[in-house]
Amino acid sequence: MKHEDISFQTKKSLSEALKKAMKKKPFQKISVSELVAACQMNRKTFYYHFEDIYALLKWTFEQEAIEVVKHYNLMVDYEEAITFIMDYIEANEYIINCAYGSIGRDELKRFFYADFHDIVISFISQAEDMAGKYLNDDYKEFLISFYLEAITGTMIDWIKNRDKMDRQTSIDYIYTTVRKTLTVLISDSPFQKQ
Repeated sequence: MKHEDISFQTKKSLSEALKKAMKKKPFQKISVSELVAACQMNRKTFYYHFEDIYALLKWTFEQEAIEVVKHYNLMVDYEEAITFIMDYIEANEYIINCAYGSIGRDELKRFFYADFHDIVISFISQAEDMAGKYLNDDYKEFLISFYLEAITGTMIDWIKNRDKMDRQTSIDYIYTTVRKTLTVLISDSPFQKQ
């Protein structure tokens, strides 16, 4: 087995131990010692792979949801990507709620923010290519921040208010708003590259 495969399996084992622990107690009460004992490894192995438990949680989210979403053609499959994220949230409600309850909205948002960043950049780039028009760098950075705040905030609101927010309506609202506004902004923007 290659080093990369062994490393991935080690990370996966730690991730599974974290998920099991999160079913039983708040995130901030989970210790590295507890996780390595569950995996029958030592602390050095944990710290070789992760800086801390927050890094392990972020890796877990990335591996199980965000990495898959990055492979969608977002201009075509954006609705499917949003649906996939919502499916993941529903299937892993205990992890998300544990993380939300323990680290709060802002920290949970921070975990998603970096990963959604690449998705939003991809989405904007694909929209530019489809329109054959390209935004200047300053305006593009503004749009990236704007859509990141909107998408991550909306997804976190949906996590906490699923009983009040219809799933399909949320998907339709996000999909329609991002796709339509971005298409118009790129086509009619006074902030295009010269």
